[in-house]
Amino acid sequence: MNEPIIAAPEPIQVRVRFLHPVWDEHRLEYATAHSVGLDLRACLDTADLLIPAGGRAAIPTGVAIEIMAPGVAGFVYSRSGLGTRDGLTVSQGVGVIDPDYRGQIMVSLLNTSGEPRLIERGQRIAQLLFQSCFTADLVPVAELGTTERGAGGFGHTGKI
Repeated sequence: MNEPIIAAPEPIQVRVRFLHPVWDEHRLEYATAHSVGLDLRACLDTADLLIPAGGRAAIPTGVAIEIMAPGVAGFVYSRSGLGTRDGLTVSQGVGVIDPDYRGQIMVSLLNTSGEPRLIERGQRIAQLLFQSCFTADLVPVAELGTTERGAGGFGHTGKI
């Protein structure tokens, strides 16, 4: 029996302003037909940057964006190979690009390895994804509804 084909949503329009000559040599594009992240590059004015073991650095990407779809924001995630192989991850876990932000996207990388890591000019350092977001209408109340879980937090359901 054939599985139903689920159509991907239509692409949203995002205006891009390139702010650094690194983008004269490279394209901001999806690596494959099924990629969901755009690779952001280190737009360094010097040849390279050394991040010490355990250190972090804010790296300019030379890109500013304007998201044209309401309810969508940009999210900066670690590149899996860079994190697994070199221990370089986005320092705050995930970076959020609010839809009204018009400045240059910066990537804060954390070196989780035990060795210094070199970032080269033009190197792919993170990936940018666009995702739907919801804002909340906050309603102050005296008490919250009850659930089976309640206030059980970290590890309350056990290990296995």
